[in-house]
Amino acid sequence: MATSEIYETAFDEDVQNDTTNRCPECDGRVATNVAETVCEECGLVLEDERIDHGPEWRSFSDDEQNRERTGAPLTAMHHDRGLSTEIGKKVETTSGQFAGRKRRRFARMRREHKRSRFQSKAERILAHGLGEIHRLTSALGLSKTLGEQACSLFRSAQNEDILCGRSVEAMAAASVHGACRCLGLSRTLDEVANVARVNQSRVHTSYQAINVELGLPTKPVKPTAFVPRLASALEVTDSIRQRARALARAAQEADITVGVQPSGFAAACLYKACHEHGWLVSQRDVAEVADISPRTIRTHRDALDELGVNPASETKS
Repeated sequence: MATSEIYETAFDEDVQNDTTNRCPECDGRVATNVAETVCEECGLVLEDERIDHGPEWRSFSDDEQNRERTGAPLTAMHHDRGLSTEIGKKVETTSGQFAGRKRRRFARMRREHKRSRFQSKAERILAHGLGEIHRLTSALGLSKTLGEQACSLFRSAQNEDILCGRSVEAMAAASVHGACRCLGLSRTLDEVANVARVNQSRVHTSYQAINVELGLPTKPVKPTAFVPRLASALEVTDSIRQRARALARAAQEADITVGVQPSGFAAACLYKACHEHGWLVSQRDVAEVADISPRTIRTHRDALDELGVNPASETKS
């Protein structure tokens, strides 16, 4: 039996005959494979080393949107989104092989390169504000995601001319507080103003301007968000912390926390939970941690007593 009768004859996938083009020498048939284009009659090579116009990377994830592989990722925490370069000092200090004239030349290049980073005064102000936001987020122990959102708020405020006539430091602190409010984090304006380089009134005024002009989607901060931080500051047990969260949740469901300062109500819940578990703590100590007055704790404690949350009804967080 012949071989052709056993195996089915098929075409070579790497060779594709081009019937539209003909050889310019002999008018013969042209074949194109993965490497080159050759005339089958005379062997003339018409094209070789074909250009691959496809991507040079391979993606092993399901994310088809972010397939860049070169350079550092863009970030909103820099005025140029992290695209600038810097002439460092590591080579000069580690090798020690540069002569004095060459070191002075590198110093001049580094100085002029630093001066040319900003194309306008607006970019210089933006860089100063973003640097202040980075300092505030580091001092408050906030995440990088929140810092980027605060930088976006500051950039939007500058684009909308809200920054005109206001302090850069105050607007940076207001942007940090606005990002915390948008994410629903338990950071009060006093805490942000304590690490800022301006007083609280200027930060409050700048935050009101950002909130009104940009229409921030702020979320109401609940008292349950303040309980863990106050409990850590007082170094109470986990059972007291869980009881305080149960009191705060019951108060939220009864709508008695509407219109009150959430940190003050959380302090009252923690104070009541401490006395229920026999943990001796004074109202003044709890008030100093929450930055409120002892009278506020007594007022909210009386509201909790009227609510009457039983210890058996508390749920674990």
